[in-house]
Parts: sequence; C-alpha cells; structure tokens
Amino acid sequence: MGVKRQNEQPRLRFEEERGGEASDQPPRRVETPIADLRDESRALTEQLMEEICERENLKRALKRVRANKGSPGVDGMTVEELRGYLKEHWPAIREQLLRGAYRPQAVKRVEIPKPGGGKRKLGIPTALDRFIQQAVMQVLQGRWDRTFSDHSYGFRPGRTAHQAVARAQGYVAEGNGVVVDIDLEKFFDRVNHDVLMSRVARRITDKRLLKLIRAYLTAGIMENGLVSPSDEGTPQGGPLSPLLSNLLLDDLDKELERRGHRFVRYADDCNIYVKSERAGGRVMESVERYLTRKLRLRVNREKSAVGSPRDRKFLGFSFWGDREPRRKVSTKSLKQFKKRVREITGRTRGIKLERMIEELSGYLRGWIGYYGYSQMPTDLRDLDSWIRRRLRSMMWKQWQRSNARYQQLRKRGVSQTLAHGITCLTVGTWRASLSRAMSIAFPISYFRSLGLPELTAYQKG
Repeated sequence: MGVKRQNEQPRLRFEEERGGEASDQPPRRVETPIADLRDESRALTEQLMEEICERENLKRALKRVRANKGSPGVDGMTVEELRGYLKEHWPAIREQLLRGAYRPQAVKRVEIPKPGGGKRKLGIPTALDRFIQQAVMQVLQGRWDRTFSDHSYGFRPGRTAHQAVARAQGYVAEGNGVVVDIDLEKFFDRVNHDVLMSRVARRITDKRLLKLIRAYLTAGIMENGLVSPSDEGTPQGGPLSPLLSNLLLDDLDKELERRGHRFVRYADDCNIYVKSERAGGRVMESVERYLTRKLRLRVNREKSAVGSPRDRKFLGFSFWGDREPRRKVSTKSLKQFKKRVREITGRTRGIKLERMIEELSGYLRGWIGYYGYSQMPTDLRDLDSWIRRRLRSMMWKQWQRSNARYQQLRKRGVSQTLAHGITCLTVGTWRASLSRAMSIAFPISYFRSLGLPELTAYQKG
C-alpha cells in the first residue's frame, strides 16, 4: 500500500506507514522532516498571486477604489469608468498577472500645497493600477500587519493618530520630559528600491508578485507630458505605498525596541521619549547613523530636534505639563487653522454671510473632528470667539457707508445711542467688530441659527 496522510497538525504533519502485508499492529506514525514542511509552506506562499486575483478580494478592492474616488491617471480613465473597463478586459489582465507579465503604466505627477507651506508631490496611478495595487495591498496587509511593531500606528487597520498621540502623552507622564523628534527627509521620494525589495523578498517567494511590486516602484513618472524613470522612492498616491513604507520602517521599530526605547511612530514621523537632553543627543546621533547605514534614509536636520514636548509637535499636538501633561493643539497647527479661516472669511470676498458660513462650517467640522482631541477647552473657546469676530468684521466692511451701517444696526435691534456712537467714531474694521453694537446685531444665537459650528461643542478630550 502507498503512504496515507492523516492528522494535519499546525507545525508537524504525521503520516501512516504500513507494510505490504496485513498486520494487527497499529499504524506506525512517522514525522515528516521540517525541511519538507518548509517546502510545502513555500509552495503555498508562491500562490499569492492567485489569492490576489480571487473574486471576493477583487470585489473589495474595486469597492474601495471607487469609494476613494481620486483623479484620473495618465490614461484619463476615471474610477467610474473602471467597472465597465474591467468587465471587458479583466480576463486578459488576470492572465498577465498570473503569468507575471503585467506592466503598470507611469504615474501622473501632481503637486498639492502643504499645510505649512510649500508643495507635496503625489504620484497618481491609473484607476486600473490603483485597483490592482489595492488588491495586492489587501492580501499582503492581512499577512504583514500582525508582525509589525506595537509602536507603529500609521496606515494600519484599527489604529489611529489619536491613539499614537495618547501613547506619546503617556510616555511624557512617566517622566520622559525630552523628545527626540525625527523627521525623515522626503521619505517617500528617497526610499531605496533595492533596500525595500530585500525586505519584501524576506516575506514573499512568489516571483510574479515580487516582479509586479518592483514594476510599480520603477513605473516612471509623467510630468508635463514627459515620462522620466523612477530610480528611488514609493510615490505617494497609490494604495500600496503606505504598506511598503511600514515594511521598511519596521526595521527601525524593531531596532528601537531592541534598545529598549520608548517611542511612537506614525508613518515617517517618529518621536522617541527620554529623560534628559544629554540622552536625547546620544539617541539622535545613533538613530541617524542607523537610518543612514542600514536603511539608506536621510534625517532632515532642519526639522529634527531634541527638545521639550511642549515646544515640539507630534501629529499636530504638543503636551503641556509634566506630571499630568495635557494635549494641546500645537502652535503651528493653530497658525495653519487661522490662515485658512482668514481665507474663507476674507472681508473683500463680496459673498453673503449665509454662503460664507456654509463654506466655513465644512472646514470647521473637519478640523474639530481631529483637533477636538485637545484637552485645552480655553483654546477652542478663544477660537470660537475669534471666528465670530471675523464674521462681524466682514459684515462691517460690507456696510461701507456710515449711514448704511447705522440703518443696518437699527434693523438688527441696536439702540439709537449705540448705533450712533459706533458709526460716528472713526474706528477700524477689526475694532468695530468687537463693539457691543455688533455683538447685539450678530449675537451667538444668530450664528447658531445659520448653522455655524462651535468648536467647544465638538471637543472629545
């Protein structure tokens, strides 16, 4: 008789071995060599491309890409057109993927403004390539995510920026009053392809998939109608890039864990918490050396520093206090907020107050949805007051002539004395917005009736 398999075990498989003759003895169980099991595991791993092309995985990928929307790539195809294209062409594309012959198109270079000034370069893949990348990412993330460091929070399911901020706050509360704030210089543009692919190859044996991932890294960039090669970097804008960045920086996480550091990393933003400036200087020097030698990444020395958690920002927040530190919207984040509100509430825009508040409300709800995690309610109350003053200032500016201002104030319930007093004085627009007359004409209840959100009402912390 031949060998008969039974009792699959998690790590070892046992086989029954019988002689050619009948016997009353129970079957003898023989352990399969570990090397054979590794070969079997490798064979299963090499079927990753088939798993990527499974119907349910593709359905989830298409749903996600359509939900994310986004602009077309170099071929001009929109995500709305993608479903129809796949119905006609997917069999041929699937066959190319399974043969390892698929070639992605170049990404389209676009620039978007950074909140703190300057431009951020994005690489927008075609809708088809976003779909394939999403399908790949879903399969790989399901395998890799559970192996990543507990100190990593960016681009990971079930983990948020707020959780990262809370963990950093906990380190400060433990007495780590100095932060080593590490900023990687143009991280997504500077990733070394060979270093990254060596990390990918540790986890993937399917040569078709390895070839596809490298093809995405080297697909090229189209800018001003010309395609240039991409020799380094993982262009921001594709679904696969965040996962690959976490894979590369997991080496940094594991090294910091080995050294026993207290740290938090969110994408390429890494903060390490220590007890003294001297220790912080040593850590900064050694980590920079590790990043340069092992991962071939550069630390941005202008943006990186050793300092107080009060003075440095982490994901838009800073921490005030030592024993019981509180989360506070960082100074830089507040400046960016005020800059945007000034743009929306510009006194010379010439639009109705209702329309301005509608536009402003969308921005405020999005902002407070994140920064409502602050534990400094006085800051939010001050911002609420400042926003209302901006709107009153805009209305005062629109009432250009003094007699028009007097009439408008009287219509809004302001007494003759107050209305006459403020319109006869030669005061600037900003000062007038703080007057009692304008507060009566435009009370808080009026702004509420127009749907203006109050930041303090949305506070979470």
